[in-house]
Amino acid sequence: MNQLMIGQYPLAPLNLAAKPVMESYLGKLNLDASDYTFAANYLWVAAETGFYSIIDDCFCLFSLSNGEISMVLPPLGNSSKVLGAMRTCFALMASSNCYPASSRIEYMDETLVNSFVGHLDPDTDITDPLADYIVERAFVDNVYLAKELVELSGEAYASKKVQINKFIRSYPDHEIKPLDAFEHYDGIMALIHQWINDRMRYMPREKMETFLEGIYSERIAVKRMLRDYDQLNLIGVVILINGEVKGFTVGERINQATASVIIEKTDFNTFGCTQFLFRELVTHFYRDHGITHINVGEDMGFENLRKVKLSYKPNLLLAKYTVYAR
Repeated sequence: MNQLMIGQYPLAPLNLAAKPVMESYLGKLNLDASDYTFAANYLWVAAETGFYSIIDDCFCLFSLSNGEISMVLPPLGNSSKVLGAMRTCFALMASSNCYPASSRIEYMDETLVNSFVGHLDPDTDITDPLADYIVERAFVDNVYLAKELVELSGEAYASKKVQINKFIRSYPDHEIKPLDAFEHYDGIMALIHQWINDRMRYMPREKMETFLEGIYSERIAVKRMLRDYDQLNLIGVVILINGEVKGFTVGERINQATASVIIEKTDFNTFGCTQFLFRELVTHFYRDHGITHINVGEDMGFENLRKVKLSYKPNLLLAKYTVYAR
């Protein structure tokens, strides 16, 4: 691959070699948002062609799609340098893009937005740091207390416990195993294909194109996850029934206290499998890794997914923003 450039800055591909580089910058932050890990970006963004550069001593992650460049995350670095890096990045994107709306920064954690205000000089107007930008609330991460998801105590979780108990009664010979990328590869890919077929059977025609575009990226992400599972330090579990994979889920530690769920898939026809599998992964994080909070990410604009995530009673809703130049 020929080296890509954005202005005077070289763009390096977001491959496994980038992991220690990106994590050295992420280590300077202490965020709970699901987007601020190497694995989350490597699995999903790399499918769209992810590249990074060090600009103004900040790690800057770009996505190249249809010839247009945008930023997947805000510049990662010392807070005193982030605003300068943002200005440089917006100038570089504007010089490369045909469409102004393509020059944007996605998934800016609300803590980072607040940090711009927090580092103002006393005599500086509060809107000055972001006066050159449009800051738009985009998505919300759902963060839960791990202990509550393990215990499922109280009336609020009654339906979850019913579904889990029915799964246990219906499938007494089920097996829960740590995910092994080699051993479970074929079973996981078979489940993915079955899941796609089941979804397409009931998919409205007007939504089919969007679904197919999304599932193409998801299949690539799952294959990449299985190929590089150990190197990414992921943690996953699978459910086997009669030796067949009926569900799998994978997560990772974001920081010392918080873990995220990156992907989860279960067989539609195995009642209670989703609820049981989710509790198993959370239990593993809580008891074996000392995790106190679980981030399951955003609903991506899907109403059904939003209802499911809210039904688990999030302890915190973490807003994320998209930033455009004015």
